[in-house]
Amino acid sequence: MRLSLSCLLGALILGASTLVLAAPAVTCTRTLSLALHDHGLLYSADTDAGIDKDFAEELIKRSGCKVSVSLLPRARIWQLIEQGALDFSLSGITDESRNRYASFAWYFSDQYYLLVREDTQVKSLADFAANPALQLGVIRSFRYSPRANELVDELTTQRRVRNASRLEPLYEVLMSNQIQGMIIEPFDYPQVQSEAIRQHTRVVETGDAPTPHGLIMSNKSLSIEERAQWRALVDEMRADGTVERIFAKYLPADLAHTLVDF
Repeated sequence: MRLSLSCLLGALILGASTLVLAAPAVTCTRTLSLALHDHGLLYSADTDAGIDKDFAEELIKRSGCKVSVSLLPRARIWQLIEQGALDFSLSGITDESRNRYASFAWYFSDQYYLLVREDTQVKSLADFAANPALQLGVIRSFRYSPRANELVDELTTQRRVRNASRLEPLYEVLMSNQIQGMIIEPFDYPQVQSEAIRQHTRVVETGDAPTPHGLIMSNKSLSIEERAQWRALVDEMRADGTVERIFAKYLPADLAHTLVDF
């Protein structure tokens, strides 16, 4: 059987397309490094599961690169990113200082809230700041949204902030009344909704707009061109619905859509 010219051209185009799809999406010249951090539904060291782990696995698969994945405290992650000793981390937010040594590829946006003990009678961030007896718990090196950051910074100068490396110790000291409030986000809701915590706390709005979170890329270890390639991969995952499907695995579908549709 003879193939027509149009069929032959179609086969060649299809073959070329397949080759393009199969080609690595980014330049891989060495083994890269990515660190997760333990934070609610983003990643749990206890279950070795979470949104960021699924996101990392898909991103690495699409890149065609070899990437070494580790678990580190958030404060250490930022230090290594700045030094160029770590290439990537996930669910990071920016500020003026971080912009000098890191770049970002956004994949979700969410809001921060103040979780307070019910017996404090606190109804706003201003109420919390105005009572010198109240202590705030935060994760070391975390930055939040503008008003939340203002509260953290103000209370830090007053020595009213207690730091921890992960969420669980903060819930414990909140329940024992060693602190009276902590900053949370939607990924922390399952713990907040547990019977013990829910009975004794309330969620207070910060009044801040949603804050973009993204893939953190070290400016020192990755070139501008490489960062652009990884950003394009993240954008592709958002556009084809992969990011939303990952979020919907851990969160209600409507919340998952809200977080990734920005």
